[in-house]
Amino acid sequence: MPQTGTQSQALAKGSDVAVIDVLPQHRFDEAPLWQYLQQHLDDFSAPARLRQFQGGQSNPTFLIETASKKFVLRKKPPGKLLPSAHLIEREYRILRALPETAVPVPRARMLCEDASIIGTPFYVMDHVEGRVITKVALPDLTPAERRAIYTDYARIGAQLHAVDYKACGLSDFGKPEGYVARQLDRWTKQYLASKTEENADMNQLIAWLGAHLPATDETAIVHGDYRIGNTILHPTEPRIVAVLDWELATLGHPLSDLAYACMFYRIAPSELGTGGLQGVDIVALGIPDEQEFVGLYCKFSGRDRIPDWPFFLAFAYFRMAAITQGVYARALQGNAADQRAIQYGEHAKAFAAAGRGMTQRAND
Repeated sequence: MPQTGTQSQALAKGSDVAVIDVLPQHRFDEAPLWQYLQQHLDDFSAPARLRQFQGGQSNPTFLIETASKKFVLRKKPPGKLLPSAHLIEREYRILRALPETAVPVPRARMLCEDASIIGTPFYVMDHVEGRVITKVALPDLTPAERRAIYTDYARIGAQLHAVDYKACGLSDFGKPEGYVARQLDRWTKQYLASKTEENADMNQLIAWLGAHLPATDETAIVHGDYRIGNTILHPTEPRIVAVLDWELATLGHPLSDLAYACMFYRIAPSELGTGGLQGVDIVALGIPDEQEFVGLYCKFSGRDRIPDWPFFLAFAYFRMAAITQGVYARALQGNAADQRAIQYGEHAKAFAAAGRGMTQRAND
């Protein structure tokens, strides 16, 4: 599975996210940054070291280390950006809103919208110690640990969707109705803006989704990229201590997050980057199967059924096809956040094909 925006923070043993020297296309003069942080963070003191997390494909993410503390910086990428993409201001806002809820997030410290400091707007948050494991099979863990983590994963997803977004100041974080139709329109436009060749699967998937919009609507805070690789696990215990990468968060239909999480059950391990769980002996691994995972989510959220499930699964594939096509287009321009981004043209095609296959099965 491609990593579309991982603001991965973990350096603990067991993580599979690398910290590397800053990529040439993302380098900037560090002196103005250190001066700015010295003025705006009371616990920052130079000298400091800057390195980059490898793995995210959207907003470049950096580790800042001083003699006594670690911070994480997220910034917009350089170059021409697609409309409504890379909205780090929204990430910062939701990170500031959620600490009073049951959803674990890093502590956001400050937002700088002055592009003259490092070339783009950015924000800084505290570093969270733990493990980021991007592979959904959670290698090197025990079956009991895997089951505990997946249970926590379902629980936190349900808790996020139960947050009173009005009470935490997010009533204007998105429109309360029509999320699916707006997302279909938004990502279709993003896809077309980054399209590099014709894709019949994507064209037919877009048409099918437009003709089968759910009749009922719900509104909750949705993460938009809710997957194991966007969480930090406790350094030694089988539980989630932070949820990362809130770039795509908005007010929307909670089942879009659930379907996105379940999409990984339907992706083969060797496909699309870190891959999924299709054909894997998940019973031996201790991982709940898709039906049980959905059941856990229903238990934690108080639901008795999941309506329009084939639609939301196809919708999840559509969004990932559009997102990975955007990553590929940025790679062709030379400003993607990960050196592997040039491979994502094939990922986009595979997601579109899988989504179209889902629509065909739904019509049978």
